[in-house]
Amino acid sequence: MTVVDRPKAGAKAAKPRRRVVGVKSSLTAWLSRPLADFHLLLAIFGLLTAIGLVMVLSASVPGEVAVGQSAYSVFQKQLTYVAVGSVLFWVALRIPLRQVRHLSTMAMLGCVLLLVLVLTPLGTDINETRSWFVIGPVSFQPVEAAKLALALWGAHVLVTKRALLNQYRHLLVPVVPVALGVFTLVMLQPDLGGTITLGVVLLSLLWFVGAPMRVFGVLLIGAVGGALVLAIGATYRLARVLSFLDPEADPLGAGLQAQQAEYALAEGGLFGKGLGQASSKWDYLPNVHSDFIFAVIGEELGFLGCAVVLGLFAMLAVVGLRIAARNTDPWIRMVAATLTVWLVAQAAINIGYVVRLLPVTGITLPMISSGGTSVVTTMVVFGLLASCARHEPEAVSALRHIGPGRVGGVLRLPAPEAYKPPPKRKPVRPSTPPRAPGRRAAAPQPPDERRMAGRSAPPSEYRRRESRKGTQGSARNRRTGRDGR
Repeated sequence: MTVVDRPKAGAKAAKPRRRVVGVKSSLTAWLSRPLADFHLLLAIFGLLTAIGLVMVLSASVPGEVAVGQSAYSVFQKQLTYVAVGSVLFWVALRIPLRQVRHLSTMAMLGCVLLLVLVLTPLGTDINETRSWFVIGPVSFQPVEAAKLALALWGAHVLVTKRALLNQYRHLLVPVVPVALGVFTLVMLQPDLGGTITLGVVLLSLLWFVGAPMRVFGVLLIGAVGGALVLAIGATYRLARVLSFLDPEADPLGAGLQAQQAEYALAEGGLFGKGLGQASSKWDYLPNVHSDFIFAVIGEELGFLGCAVVLGLFAMLAVVGLRIAARNTDPWIRMVAATLTVWLVAQAAINIGYVVRLLPVTGITLPMISSGGTSVVTTMVVFGLLASCARHEPEAVSALRHIGPGRVGGVLRLPAPEAYKPPPKRKPVRPSTPPRAPGRRAAAPQPPDERRMAGRSAPPSEYRRRESRKGTQGSARNRRTGRDGR
């Protein structure tokens, strides 16, 4: 019996192992497909969009009813912006990346101009910051577009000068001075959250181009010093920092948001209270549908809902960096990596201050928080990332030989262009160095026979020709009675 039972027990133990091995092999095979990154990115984009719409609807209804507005006013605006962003997502997916790169300089100039104009009377003050253009029911925040423009233009400049980046003046100029000018314009609004996100974009560009660590040390020291000066210079910023260090000091003032967010997360537990059942959104937690929407997710959907959101952003980080690693175009590699770090870092900062790991900075959760300009810009970023995924060498080969596929056929996407390295420039011929005074000129080098002849005959033929010419010249001299001296 014992001899018979042992193989059965071993067979039972081997079955789960075979299943795990089969799942791993099938997952590896699927991830090795040419358009795997493209399809994964579309799935992340769709899930984040759906979660954002549902949570904005759930979080905004009580606050709008309390002030006498329509219960669906915030949701309708969010739905409108998502519709506009979906169109721009499709446009960003269709437009050739080569054209996007060419337009990046004009986009950067336009964003700098808008950041200047928003500080004039053309801008509108909302929440004590002059960072909005309001035209009727439509509002626009130019700093969101400036983040994208800085990523595209900075990558273009650094890739164009990549052969000279071992020199600091080419590495830092003009990207760092322009970025610092944009930081100054944004801080004049003032918008600390936008400045932090712009700093993430700049650091990502320098990191992925391979800047030395001492550059990051200097930039981080400057950033910390600037943050301290700004925190001391404004009362509300200093109150945020003090409330982060001691939330109990002012529980009804500066520390109200952080404490109420903590209570909401604690009440959610593992599975949450259920969709629409959160109590924090009933005027207990300010800005609940924008900056602190992650607290509502934790209260209504529990730890599992928070884990789903965190998993989606973690998957975005893996897929985005995988897209950058699998591309051969250096500009696409840098753009994909920078845009990925931007979105993931912004999500990490938002979730960090909701769970009281960071001071409150007012940065929204990408694709989930309400906010028209933020949602539209993020959807454009997803469109560019999806286009970068379609420009992977294996994806280009598959789309050109097999066809656009189901998704490409529905969206009517053109076949991507294969990457063509720029032609190598011929080295400049060095000029003759000046001769030092008092020195005799060096003896001239013998001329190259092939270059002087300009033909493809072997050197032996040149020598025979020269010998024949010398023989004929000697015979001519003898006939004329000269000795050749």
